[in-house]
Amino acid sequence: MLSPKAYKWSVVAMLWFVCVFNYADRQAIFSVFPLLKSEMGLSDVELSIVGSSFMWVYALGGPFAGMLTDRFKRKTLIIGGLVFWSAVTLAVALSQNYWQLVALRALQGMGEALFFPAAMSLISDYHGRDTRSRAMAINQSGVYAGTIMGGAVAGMLAQFYGWRSCFYIFGGLGIVLGVALLGMLREPVRGQAEDDGEAAKAGLDLSGGVWNVLKDTFAHPMSRVLMTVFIGANFVAVIFLTWMPSFLFRKFHMSLSMAGLNSTAYLQIASVCGVMTGGWLADKFARKHIAGRMWTQSIGLLAGVPFIVLTGWTLSVPVLIIAMSGFGYAKGLYDANIWASLYDVVKPERRGTALGFMNSMAWLGGSAGPVAVAYAAQTLGMGAAISASSLVYLLTGFLLLWGVRTFMRTRPA
Repeated sequence: MLSPKAYKWSVVAMLWFVCVFNYADRQAIFSVFPLLKSEMGLSDVELSIVGSSFMWVYALGGPFAGMLTDRFKRKTLIIGGLVFWSAVTLAVALSQNYWQLVALRALQGMGEALFFPAAMSLISDYHGRDTRSRAMAINQSGVYAGTIMGGAVAGMLAQFYGWRSCFYIFGGLGIVLGVALLGMLREPVRGQAEDDGEAAKAGLDLSGGVWNVLKDTFAHPMSRVLMTVFIGANFVAVIFLTWMPSFLFRKFHMSLSMAGLNSTAYLQIASVCGVMTGGWLADKFARKHIAGRMWTQSIGLLAGVPFIVLTGWTLSVPVLIIAMSGFGYAKGLYDANIWASLYDVVKPERRGTALGFMNSMAWLGGSAGPVAVAYAAQTLGMGAAISASSLVYLLTGFLLLWGVRTFMRTRPA
C-alpha cells in the first residue's frame, strides 16, 4: 500500500488521465470541422454553434456541479461524470445531422461539467500550500495532452478512417478508465491539507439560500477579479481551440491530419512547459508574498499578447510555430494557477461552489469567442480576427495587476 505522501501524488496521476479524456473528447470535433462542413453542408456559424453548444451547457452546469462537489463524494462525481460523457462521446459517432450533433455536444458538456470542481477540490485536500500549485499544474498539463490527443489523433483518424472513428475510440477508452478508477481513487477528508490542520465542514450548508452561499463564497473582492480575468483569458483560449485547425487548413493549405497536429502540438507542448514553470514559480513566490500565484498569472497574460498578434498575421509557417509556442508557454504560466489562486481567497468548504461558478462564467464568456471570430472573419479575415483577440489578453493582464495591488496587501483570512 502506498504511503500518504506517495498516494497524494498518485491521485494527481489518476486525475491527470481523466483530464486527458475530458479535453480529448471535447477537442476532437474541431479537427473534423472540414469534413462536417462538407458532409452536412454546414456554414462557419453553424460549425461554431456545434462547438459552443458544448460550452453553453458546460457553463450553465458549472454552479450546480460546484454545489454538488461541496455536498457529495468527489470520487463519485468524477467517475460518474467520466463514464457519462464517454458514453455520449460514443453516441456522437452515430450522429446523422446537424441538430443531433448540437444536442449530443450539449449532453457532453453536462457530463464534463462535473470534473473540474470535484477534481480540484479533491486535489486541494491532498496538497497544501507548499505543493498545491505544482499538483494543480500537473493536472493542468492533462488539458494540453488531451487537446493534442483530441486534435492530432482525431485529425489523423478522420483523414484515413472517417470522422466518426475517433469518437468510438475515445468514448470506449474513457469508459474503461472509469471502471478502473472505482477501486483506486479514495475520498479524502475535506480541509485536511490546510495549514491550521482543521478539517472543513463535511458538506455545504445551503440553508441561507443559493444567493447567500454565492455571496459568502465570493466575499473576498479578489475572487471576483480572478473570475473576470478568467472569462477574458478563456475567451481567447476557446478561439484557438475552435478555429486553429480550420485556420491552418485554409490559410496554409495543410492536410486535415497536419492541421489537427500543428494547431495543437506546438501550442500545447509549450503550454506544458509553461504550466510546470508556473506551478514551480508560484509555489516559490507564494511562500514570500500572499499574491505570488497571481503575479505569476499576470506575467503569463501580458507575455502572451505579442504572440497572439503574430499568430494571426504571419504568412510564414516557421514564424507561426514560434508564435503558437510562445503563446502556449505564456498561457501555461497563467493556467497553472487558475484554481490555486482562487483557493488562496476562498474557504475550503466553498471551493467546489467557487470553482463551479467561476468555471461557468468563464465558459459562458468563452463560448462567445468562436461565434465572434466567425462573424468578424466575414469582413476582416480569420487571421485578423484571431490577432484582435490579443486586446482581451492585454486588458485582463492589467486588471489582474490592479487587483493584486488593491486587494492583496494582507493575507486573506
